[in-house]
Amino acid sequence: MVLIAATVCTKSGKALVSRQFVEMTKARIEGLLAAFPKLMTGGRQHTFVETESVRYVYQPLDKLYMLLITTKASNILEDLETLRLFSRVVPEYCTQLTETEVFNQAFNLLFAFDEIVALGYRESVNLAQVRSFVEMDSHEEKIFQAVRQTQEREAANRMRERAKELQRERLEAAKRGTPARSQMSFGSGGFGSSSMSSVSNETHIEKIPTTPARETRTSTRSAMKLGSRGTDADSFVSKLQTEGEKISVTPHAPAKLEKLPAPDQKDVHLRFEERLNLVAGRDGDIQTFELSGLLTLRISNEQYGKLHVHIDNTDTRPLQLQTHPNVDKEAFRSDGVIRLKQPQRPFPLNSDVGVLKWRLTAAGDDRPPLSVNCWPSEGANGGCDVNIEYELEQDHVTLADVNINIPLPSGNISVVVHQWEGSYTQKGRTLVWNIPLINKQQKSGTLEFTVSPAIPNDFFPLSVTWTSDTSLAMLSANRVVQAEDGSPVDYSKEISFHPDKYEIV
Repeated sequence: MVLIAATVCTKSGKALVSRQFVEMTKARIEGLLAAFPKLMTGGRQHTFVETESVRYVYQPLDKLYMLLITTKASNILEDLETLRLFSRVVPEYCTQLTETEVFNQAFNLLFAFDEIVALGYRESVNLAQVRSFVEMDSHEEKIFQAVRQTQEREAANRMRERAKELQRERLEAAKRGTPARSQMSFGSGGFGSSSMSSVSNETHIEKIPTTPARETRTSTRSAMKLGSRGTDADSFVSKLQTEGEKISVTPHAPAKLEKLPAPDQKDVHLRFEERLNLVAGRDGDIQTFELSGLLTLRISNEQYGKLHVHIDNTDTRPLQLQTHPNVDKEAFRSDGVIRLKQPQRPFPLNSDVGVLKWRLTAAGDDRPPLSVNCWPSEGANGGCDVNIEYELEQDHVTLADVNINIPLPSGNISVVVHQWEGSYTQKGRTLVWNIPLINKQQKSGTLEFTVSPAIPNDFFPLSVTWTSDTSLAMLSANRVVQAEDGSPVDYSKEISFHPDKYEIV
């Protein structure tokens, strides 16, 4: 069916809420609605009226009508089925079928109408799904919000208790005439990464007074160096970090609680993250290819602060490797070992530290991880027959939840899919082809469909997304050992590979 508009109107033909699904002028829609009351016939629960150009399908709702305007070529049985769903949606949001109630629930009704019909075509949904989509209710989100609120309350309680303890220590130290205790902090003199924030002596932390407080003067100096003595605020933040919290502190602002590490992470955790930026031509030529990767190290137990990470590089392509300035470059270049230049220094605790970066740009013989070929050809009656195929080019890579997004022409079109792997859905002016898994055992597939009216250029550019727990660059960590005695250290590892941009233009 091709649905032109859906309207809730009065028996006199006054439109209360109307949703247009195809491109048509406002004057044309208003003319069709104005003509409806003159064509109505009573006495039947489900009724339709045809004119030379359109078909009116309507159902009484007390003193109102649920009206659908469709093309005459539309299937009347599908029209009635769609009308039945619309007629069930309206009472779902309007407790009373009156003009006032319809006006009050106008936005909810429009959202529900958009879930039922997209670009004039009925979506495969039922009333429960429409209700869920409009409410966007997620049980997982509620659990996440409850857990996060609990964590924030617990962290705030720990911060208050620690603030009281620090104030007592300062008062006792002032009475004795000795400086208060502090801990070493790893600040800007150590590793820098996107998830680490240096803590300066000008950090302001809210204190809860327990006794009349004496004013304490903070010293002004540059950001801390490794091994330097910090302030009580630094000690407070460092102690929270050792307890498993990640704290980001900015000058003149209170501490902010960030996300805790995943519960399945071990005391030593390695994360390999890769991002790909690729643009390919319609003939398969690669116009842009840039792979960037980052290895981060997170240590949650101070006994593993001094360790060596052995990296195995089996990639024959010209990877550009770069270690952090505090990492011993010669040791990595000769033995593939990531260790600090100064052996007496430990790695930072409870921080994601970037230790190794790599980059790969396209060479003449490089192949993308996944090739996608689109072959549109002009068919009969001004339409196009489209054949799209994919093939995995790198057998060591596994891609999951692959979405190939194919643009569709605008206007009133007909899409008929003849052959496909996985599943497909039409979302607005995009046909989304989803393949759950692509690996060396299931490395290719095809999608064939016909669109009318269309021209070959309508189907470009295609874009591709996926998630993957495998790495395109053949880098891996084969073991982690203690720096002092070489004893093995148990560690966890996480790999993430996804495209920032992957287009066929």
